[in-house]
Amino acid sequence: MRLGVLDVGSNTVHLLVVDAYPGARPWPAHSEKSVLRLAEQITPDGRLSDEGAEALIEAVNDARRSAERLQTEDLLAFATSAVRDATNCAEVLARVRQETGVELRVLSAEGEARMTFLAVRRWFGWSAGRLLVIDIGGGSLELAAGVDEEPDVALSVPLGAGRLTRDRLHGDPPRTAEVVALIEYAEKTLEKPAKALRSSSWDRPVCTSKTFRSLARLAGAAPSGAGPLVPRLLTRTGLHQVLGFIRRIPSGSLAGMDGVSASRAHQLLAGAVVAEATMNMLDIDALELCPWALREGVILRRLDILES
Repeated sequence: MRLGVLDVGSNTVHLLVVDAYPGARPWPAHSEKSVLRLAEQITPDGRLSDEGAEALIEAVNDARRSAERLQTEDLLAFATSAVRDATNCAEVLARVRQETGVELRVLSAEGEARMTFLAVRRWFGWSAGRLLVIDIGGGSLELAAGVDEEPDVALSVPLGAGRLTRDRLHGDPPRTAEVVALIEYAEKTLEKPAKALRSSSWDRPVCTSKTFRSLARLAGAAPSGAGPLVPRLLTRTGLHQVLGFIRRIPSGSLAGMDGVSASRAHQLLAGAVVAEATMNMLDIDALELCPWALREGVILRRLDILES
């Protein structure tokens, strides 16, 4: 069957259309995205701005039309932290439903971590043993660990790259004092979740997300053109070197580098700070990148339901 997944994230609205069958690997048929940066369009009182809501409605309408044109049998639409945490979330969801006909499901923070964990487990298989999965989004950082398809621990903390850039880094590049303060904030915020995760062990630490892919590429990992099956690692040493480099250059210069998209270059520094703080707090020397993440997890869970 042909499934469409519409992911309303903190940075983009991403439509992924796949041909999928129970027991088979979902095969991508079409992908399109609109860069909205919703995490950066939250007003001081916590609302998603009117401009952000209008842009969201337009992007959802465009995605719906594409899904119809591609003859998808089902459109799974969900929103993550930017919409979830907005104080006018219910109002925004109602407008989207009324003006586009699309019912956006809001994933809980824990649900987001669990869906991503499922995708990583299916990608690496049972031979990977106990997994630790780290995912840096625009609005939040998800952490999950376990030996089965359902993690034993699934956590979310407000350390998204877009959120931190908006709230804590100003200037391009930001002042050294701001970067130091962000490092301290990230480490303080991670103390409790790190303690919860350290109470269990893991055999394979894994990361996923565009932020990690960009950081790994800057650290020397294979380019995206090499394909998803090529192993890619991000070492703590390599990440530290990348962080030392990007904290001193403007985002415009970063955007011209291989593996760094223009739409996310400005928030890569915040993502690097969170990535290094997480690896330090959990004493991880290297992370293996997984090409599957939240969208694939949603697809796999849907197929499981159809098969049952």
